[in-house]
Amino acid sequence: MSTAPASSSTPTGQPQPFAYLSTPNAALYGRILGVFAQARARFTVHLRPEDVLAELRREAGAAPVAIEAVSGGLEQLVAWGNLHADADTGRVTTVEDFHRARYLYQLTRHGQAAVAAIAAYEQALGHRGQLQAVALEDIAEQLASLLVLAREADPDPAKVHLALLGLVDRFTSLADNAEAFMASLRRTIDFQDGDEEAFIAYKDRLIGYIERFIADLANRGAQIADLLGRVGDAGVERLLALAARREAADAVPDGSADAVPDGDGDVDRSQWEDGALTVAAAAALAGWENRWRGLTDWFISRGAHHPSQAKLLRASAVSAITNLVNTVSALNERRGGRVDRSADFRALARFFAEAPSDEDAHRLWRAAFALGPARHLSVDGETEELWEREAPSPSTPWEQAPPLRISPRLRETGSYERRGSPNRVADRSAARALLAEQAELEAAQTAAARTRLATDGPTLLSELAGPDGLDRQAFRLFLAVLGDALAARTPGEAECSAVTGDGSMQVRLKLVDASKIVEVPTDDGVLSGPEHVIEILDLVGSGGGA
Repeated sequence: MSTAPASSSTPTGQPQPFAYLSTPNAALYGRILGVFAQARARFTVHLRPEDVLAELRREAGAAPVAIEAVSGGLEQLVAWGNLHADADTGRVTTVEDFHRARYLYQLTRHGQAAVAAIAAYEQALGHRGQLQAVALEDIAEQLASLLVLAREADPDPAKVHLALLGLVDRFTSLADNAEAFMASLRRTIDFQDGDEEAFIAYKDRLIGYIERFIADLANRGAQIADLLGRVGDAGVERLLALAARREAADAVPDGSADAVPDGDGDVDRSQWEDGALTVAAAAALAGWENRWRGLTDWFISRGAHHPSQAKLLRASAVSAITNLVNTVSALNERRGGRVDRSADFRALARFFAEAPSDEDAHRLWRAAFALGPARHLSVDGETEELWEREAPSPSTPWEQAPPLRISPRLRETGSYERRGSPNRVADRSAARALLAEQAELEAAQTAAARTRLATDGPTLLSELAGPDGLDRQAFRLFLAVLGDALAARTPGEAECSAVTGDGSMQVRLKLVDASKIVEVPTDDGVLSGPEHVIEILDLVGSGGGA
């Protein structure tokens, strides 16, 4: 009778699911494992060699494969531990069929892990990532659902578990995609993923895309941080324990019922009905505690030296916009034919390539880099005429070269002054006057904007602009002041105060009602946001104190 292929052909008997990657037939082995992975996704467990061959032939543009090659590949994958072979007795009708080697193949645990690892590796290489503003909204909704469950006296463990799973899934997708997007953005700025024409073509859309995400992250980030704090105050430990216990109920029993002593965590383990944690429950609870801590650290800063990941991502996105603008400016200068060192060197290289002879190339070298023998010093007319008639080569020894006749003044004093009147000094008084006029005008506009925005005391944000609204200069200054105040506000707090970077103004904000949205009319459009009590002090106009 025939026997099934060996489970492993390695000297130690241990599976080697990645061994096929270093073989000449790695492509065939990979295609075969891909067929099993697709079958598993269709909930098909076992495949026969002819089934594998049929799937391989359905692949578009794939090279034809013989059944012998497929059978040999299956046996080798069994030997490496990627596949498991069982005797195929379902189609045995005669004694000869029973003695003939027929097998059903399926992926082993090692084979599944290897296929998943390679798929994740290939996906990571080609993954550009995206900034998911929708994920922020989903995370806020999941946290709101958890807050409702946390306030219940006896929450449903299934609802708690599903809400936490959905929250972790969206948060993981957001974090991974944001990291991949920033990495791909850095490559884009360095032109590693495209040419200059493609970069300039979509730069405006890219900058707008990042700006929208920054705005969403600032608004949703504060909401998520507030929800995280409220869920934590309502007793998130109880929810995590319910989810861990539900996961532990599905764990494969290991025959151990020993209690696990309490660790250093904040969770009160005494809440369990049996008074002790099993090994599976303790592991599940530790995993949920770690995920919740990661989610909290992503949106809530822990002191000045430990900013949240959302704040770091926002800073990176703002820096990316600056780098994009600088890169576009450099490209426009280069394409506009302005002076650029790299362009000069490329033009010089073209001149060298088009030089008719080596002597011309040497002359070009001396003219471009001012390099040559010491005879380049200032000389008289007779010496220059002699060099034109009999130009010595650079390799001519000094004793055989024609004499160098220099000016007597240079020989006596070591310096040489060119005869004639000096160059006229350019008159730049008009340019300086224009710059001074522009600076004075900008200072007057800024002072007028500060006076326009300064309040006599606390006032509502909806009443700040008045019936005429804010002009363009005042609106831009107001956005800068408001941005400094919002950046200084700690998540969960309703009041904040900040001084602008130049020390000219101080702003104080107090949230009135987050659900009430007000509109501030300006020349550039309408600014909308939650109602606040705002007080703006002009530190320059008031003498520098408030």
